[in-house]
Amino acid sequence: MKVTKEITKIEKSAVKLTATISKEDVAEGYKANIAKYAKNIQLPGFRKGHVPVSVLERKYGESLKAEVVGDLIDQSLNEIFKADDAKDIRPLPYSQPRLEGDKLPEFDTTKDLTYTVIYDVFPKVEVKNFSGIVIKEPQVKIGDEEINEELKALQERNAAVLDKKDGEAVAKDDIVTINYKELDENGTVAGSEREGFVFTVGSGENIYKIDDEIIGMKKDETKEITKTYAADDADKDLAGKTKKISVTVTAVKVRNLPELDDDFAQDVSEKFKTLDDLKNDIASSLEVAKNRKLAELKSQSLLSQLVEKNPFELPVSMVQAENENRWRMLAQQFQTTVEQLDKMIASTNQSKEDMIKQMTGDSEKMLKSRIIVDELIREKNISVTPEEIEDAYKKIAEENKISVEEVKEHYKNPKTKEYLIDDTKENKLYEELYKQVKIEKGEKTTFADLFKAQM
Repeated sequence: MKVTKEITKIEKSAVKLTATISKEDVAEGYKANIAKYAKNIQLPGFRKGHVPVSVLERKYGESLKAEVVGDLIDQSLNEIFKADDAKDIRPLPYSQPRLEGDKLPEFDTTKDLTYTVIYDVFPKVEVKNFSGIVIKEPQVKIGDEEINEELKALQERNAAVLDKKDGEAVAKDDIVTINYKELDENGTVAGSEREGFVFTVGSGENIYKIDDEIIGMKKDETKEITKTYAADDADKDLAGKTKKISVTVTAVKVRNLPELDDDFAQDVSEKFKTLDDLKNDIASSLEVAKNRKLAELKSQSLLSQLVEKNPFELPVSMVQAENENRWRMLAQQFQTTVEQLDKMIASTNQSKEDMIKQMTGDSEKMLKSRIIVDELIREKNISVTPEEIEDAYKKIAEENKISVEEVKEHYKNPKTKEYLIDDTKENKLYEELYKQVKIEKGEKTTFADLFKAQM
């Protein structure tokens, strides 16, 4: 097929492709299609395969022409996109070329056939500007406070939970079960009733934040609580309002914490002989977690600044596909269907896009960062050797306190191993890029605050 093409770049990494098919190919395509129909169609009064072309044209002329045009367009596009020089103009998998004006071009077997399609292509990215990039690395020291926090968490996980004696009052850190409902002048507020709600007093993990108000209550006691919330309360549904809540305590339990001694350490794991062994292990694990988080924040800061200094537009279809994928993942997390999640968001004042951003982060920023990383890996021809993968296995084993054989077993699946290879490539890329930018000591921060940080 003889086809000429003209490419025009338009905004948001889309292109307009105008193709012209020679009149000889148009005529040949029409002739082949007519012959196919004439061979297979059966009409009253004619034997199968013996319907005259003139009859077919008179009965099916317009639909035949439309089909021929569609076939010619599909065939010519396939030829254009398969060509060796078509790498930069091929459509994205989720961006089907659409006819400009959504209308088939006029068909005439005596003329060339010209049509125009619009579609998205992979964005062209040039990462050249590294000027002025400064990465501030938070300064975090792990000490007794952090180790003791982890010990406390272990202590609570290993605690025995016992019922309090009848008549004993609710106190801070008790585990209580309550039934509650919101009241107004008409009685119970519809939809506010909840039975068997369990939480730890003092944690604030209850909708009305009534921890202080139920301290002193006893099992089977019912109390009406009236509480006024600050105008700047973080919960917009409570801010500036006064609520009346009926609460019944149905169970009160207390954690019986084990002593922090050598026996406790041995109960946590047989690999520990003393409490000091356990503390040293905790310190080591916290150090690994800290370094991982610092590496994550450094790369986030670098990529965020590279995105800002090397701007490019993303195709609309790419962003839509990413958001749809995130929406499906959210549905899985909520253990529901996409359709139910659509209905749920429709009943709120929040948009689908806002919820995706709130729950999963900025889609466009993530996509741009990913594209920049892939482009730089290709540009710098970064690869990994078998020896480097062996080193990666050893590092993972050391950080997770398992054997190298266990790590290799985890990565024996070729697809899973490919993730490790890609991750190793990225780490090599970052090490190269950090030499091109300025890294400074950031502010001192606590281990807990480090994990709240976003660069």
